[in-house]
Amino acid sequence: MLIYRHPDRANGHTPRTMLKRFLVLTAIAVLPALLGAASASARVTQHTAFAFVSPRIAGAPTGSVAMTGIGAYDTSNGSLNAHGLFRCTDSVGQGPLAGCMSGQGIRWSSATLNATQRFVCGTDAPKTVTTDSRTVAFKADFFRTGDGSTPSFSANVIVSAHDIAPDVPGVQNTWIQGVGCGSALQFFAY
Repeated sequence: MLIYRHPDRANGHTPRTMLKRFLVLTAIAVLPALLGAASASARVTQHTAFAFVSPRIAGAPTGSVAMTGIGAYDTSNGSLNAHGLFRCTDSVGQGPLAGCMSGQGIRWSSATLNATQRFVCGTDAPKTVTTDSRTVAFKADFFRTGDGSTPSFSANVIVSAHDIAPDVPGVQNTWIQGVGCGSALQFFAY
């Protein structure tokens, strides 16, 4: 009996290994653009990629939220593409997320990049942050299960690589409008 093996498979080029190679090469090609290493224009741009996990954002009179996300932004042209997951871990009774009950929440997506953002964590004095390579302020649309493409809430958000509220105990490097501040495991690359 004669068994014919395709020459590619005989050399270890199965569909699975070819797919892996394609994905690796695609990631290698796209990663520099995402991180700002490649620029299509002669002008200097500031592309920044970020990711974060914040298990408890709170400080307002009621409510707390868990939030995770990933995205990229460019301060030179104001572009932003970010999204992630959120869940109201305690019912929120004030601000833009008022009405988000404990256990509700599914996803969020970015709406606009904010050049600056004024905020308070709870009862502390108002502060202002500026979007740069280590801090991003943006407006996000929040969706609950069953909402489809219509957001339930829209609120301003801050994620930072440093403490944005040094006058508040602990490290505060995330904030949601009307909910408060929290500590996050975060990553910024530019």
